[in-house]
Amino acid sequence: MRYCQTRFLLLSSCLLFSCTSVYKNLKPAAGNFDHIYKFRPKFSVVLYNAEINVTSHHLSGLLLMKIMPDSSTRIVFSSEMGVKFFDFAFLKDGSFKVYSIIPQMDKGPVIKTLMKDFDLILLRQQGSREHYMLKDSSHLYYVLPQQKGANYYITNLAGDTLIRMEKSSKRKPVAVATMTGYKNGVPDSIGIDHKNFKFTIGLKKIER
Repeated sequence: MRYCQTRFLLLSSCLLFSCTSVYKNLKPAAGNFDHIYKFRPKFSVVLYNAEINVTSHHLSGLLLMKIMPDSSTRIVFSSEMGVKFFDFAFLKDGSFKVYSIIPQMDKGPVIKTLMKDFDLILLRQQGSREHYMLKDSSHLYYVLPQQKGANYYITNLAGDTLIRMEKSSKRKPVAVATMTGYKNGVPDSIGIDHKNFKFTIGLKKIER
């Protein structure tokens, strides 16, 4: 009986701990939420060396991001030999379109993850009534609620340096992204690392 009670208490403690949010100690912050959009990449066309790891698949090549005449954002990832891995677009009306994708990646969860990853780094979602700001002792957190969880854009307290971006559940980050080396509004390096499974994206800008 005592063993069962002890096991129950341990299990209850584990469940309680697992439900604790890593964001619970953040405090409300005041400020202009729109300041975060100065970190939105400003490009007409940009080319990156790219490496993407999806579970057991490693792909490397060139990733092109381009603003099209109809204001959609086209994202094309291909090998250096010209084999196209995927061709996506965020359309002007906010929808997402898959033009093509290789069979190894043509899975609903993979496509959905890629869509959310690029949506995160492109800062496409405009602020809404639900957005808000939080802070700790050294960072500001610009929070954009999503259908499940939220996107967190984290800067220093002055708001002039983007530290990282987090795609989170209600409790913790599920993906962490960084953009560094901004030049003329375009980041030189972009990295995305998922926490629950092996899925990473690394981009390094090609100077032309």
